[in-house]
Amino acid sequence: MATLLHSLGRTAFRHRGGFLIGWLLLIALAVGGLATFGSHRDSEATIPGSQSQQGIDVLEKSQPAATGVTAQLVFVAPEGATVDDPAVRAVIQRTVRDAAKAPQVQTAVDPFDAKSVSADRRTALAQVLYPVTRDALEDSSVTALEKIAGAARTDGLRAEVGGTIYSTAGLAVGIGEVIGLGVAILVLVLTFGSLLAAGLPLLTALIGLTVGLMGLLPVSHVATVSSTAPSLALMVGLAVGIDYALLILSRHRTQLADGMDAEESAARATGTAGGAVVFAGLTVIIALSGLSVVGIPFLSVMGLAAAGTVLMAVAVAITLLPALFGFAGTRLRPRPGSRAERRERAVAGGRRMSGGERWARLVTRRPLATVITVVVALGVVALPAAQLALAMPDNGTAAPDSTQRKAYDLISDAFGPGRNGRLLVLVQSADGDPAPAATEVATGLKRLDLPEVVSVSAPEVSEDGSTAILTVVPKAGPRDERTEGLVRDIRAETPELAAKTDTEILVTGSTAAAIDVSDRLSASLLPFASIVVGLALLLLLLVFRSLVVPLKAAFGFLLSVGAAFGAVVAVFQWGWLADLIGVPTAGPVFSFMPIVLIAVLFGLAMDYEVFLVSRMREDYVHTGKPYESVIAGSRHASRVVTAAALIMFAVFASFVTADDLTLKPIAFGLAVGIVVDAFLVRMTLVPAVLALVGKGAWWLPRPLDRLLPDLDIEGAKLDRPDGVDDRRGLMNVRT
Repeated sequence: MATLLHSLGRTAFRHRGGFLIGWLLLIALAVGGLATFGSHRDSEATIPGSQSQQGIDVLEKSQPAATGVTAQLVFVAPEGATVDDPAVRAVIQRTVRDAAKAPQVQTAVDPFDAKSVSADRRTALAQVLYPVTRDALEDSSVTALEKIAGAARTDGLRAEVGGTIYSTAGLAVGIGEVIGLGVAILVLVLTFGSLLAAGLPLLTALIGLTVGLMGLLPVSHVATVSSTAPSLALMVGLAVGIDYALLILSRHRTQLADGMDAEESAARATGTAGGAVVFAGLTVIIALSGLSVVGIPFLSVMGLAAAGTVLMAVAVAITLLPALFGFAGTRLRPRPGSRAERRERAVAGGRRMSGGERWARLVTRRPLATVITVVVALGVVALPAAQLALAMPDNGTAAPDSTQRKAYDLISDAFGPGRNGRLLVLVQSADGDPAPAATEVATGLKRLDLPEVVSVSAPEVSEDGSTAILTVVPKAGPRDERTEGLVRDIRAETPELAAKTDTEILVTGSTAAAIDVSDRLSASLLPFASIVVGLALLLLLLVFRSLVVPLKAAFGFLLSVGAAFGAVVAVFQWGWLADLIGVPTAGPVFSFMPIVLIAVLFGLAMDYEVFLVSRMREDYVHTGKPYESVIAGSRHASRVVTAAALIMFAVFASFVTADDLTLKPIAFGLAVGIVVDAFLVRMTLVPAVLALVGKGAWWLPRPLDRLLPDLDIEGAKLDRPDGVDDRRGLMNVRT
């Protein structure tokens, strides 16, 4: 591996013009494809094989209007009046008529005809139907409806707009992301002491990100690409793109400061640090691609999109970056006499103790005490994770001052929380006319006397006459555990009702679909983690030829992810620091958060593992001294890991400012997880464990040693002109 990457780095350095033109052509193709085909993002999360999805598929055929998006116009009469007062009623009915004429609206239902008035006669609820999907709904149509509601307010009523016309914010780059990028630039300048050196990781990261994102969006015409998928790809791709280039550039600058020729340094940096980048990138790609095992297309595309940007980040780092080294030549060498030059030469020669080395010596002085302290501390931080509650976001999680949140709260207060989370029970009869059987099913549901049910409606036959629809109103809201239990109770009873009435019964609707998504994710979490962690551990076993290192890496990851989950629960469920972070309301966390956070954080945690331990392994291969190798690896890699972690933290923290509640908890969890993993796990726990184990850290059973291929990530073959790999003999002699 090292030899191959060494040759690639040298070729890119020598033929830099061709490599640069190649990447510019890729950018042109990606941008051209987007300009030609455009993009079509779809935020609907289908759940193949679930009962709710079967019901949605039935509705799409039998009652297409029922699968479109809906708006809710909520009217509240002034104090001392009711909606039945002639003046108030006239304003409501006029507003509903205006809404029926609004863009893309199919129909608006008069609340008095639908008997949708609260018991105290002060609140009326009108339904506005749009025969389109949420992503096909134009923003101008929503704005037009909001203006119509605003006209009712001028007549003295309180009027708010809610419903499924409101969705997540999706991809949006604001001031927070700009600040995060600014912090990344500052960290790079402080790390290298050179604007030229600081600019290269940013340039290559942006090039890889451009190709990855621009290539992703046209794919939305043949695959379901959600609004969140580009956001996740942007967040992960930007972070790893900077970090991978940072690792290779740091090695290149150190070698240049030590007097190495620019071409040889570029080739060697690509062969050694580039190998770490390749395998670090593979762990991230494996983790993100593993999201496909869940069986939810929405999530699969999200993971594959982010994996694609990581792949581009790796490709740019090992091809374009050494080409740019060729353009820069010796200008990347620290200036003679400069602080950067003195630091690089001193650290490279071991004549100066770096901050990373000081820290490594401190935590390995009493390694057992360090291990116990870190494990206990992170275990305490992870305690809130035991109370993690999951749900899909809805208007109840929107900002308190938004019209959709106000409408949600008004409906809950006037009609009960369950009115925001109604369930649909579909009845299909084998005899043709489903109405009689549906009436019997409704009677059967009422006889069950389910404590969490407010009402069961009379059946409504679909447009094609094949399906009858019953509406069940729960007592609790859509994200309440009692509603989740109610869906399970109804589904447990419907097989018996179906057998009695010779019908097929399906429980569906947006609330049931959200519950099915959460159930599918919960059931998939263990197999997902097993596949991803298993493949990544196998990869680490190949890279480091050790049993201890992969197992230690997995244990450290569990500590990091536990701490990240604990922090998310404390902020997003318990409300700690919620105002500071911009969390509009405390409550269950977005259902996709755990599995996405595990995938991304595992991959990035393995990045740091590879960055740090590959330098330790490299030194051990050449010296055979276990403790000194731990210190030497920390001396060379800690500064890079620190800079990389700070950059990743800045990038992820910047996305916490996003309004999208699907992305905010993921970004926050990643920001916390990165800090914990880099500084407490990789730079503290890892040196302590390796020092505690000694030579056993690099032990591999002899049969397994013969079986596994030798990938030579540490570049031992590069030190021998004949290319012979004699690492075992080298270690035996020096030991």
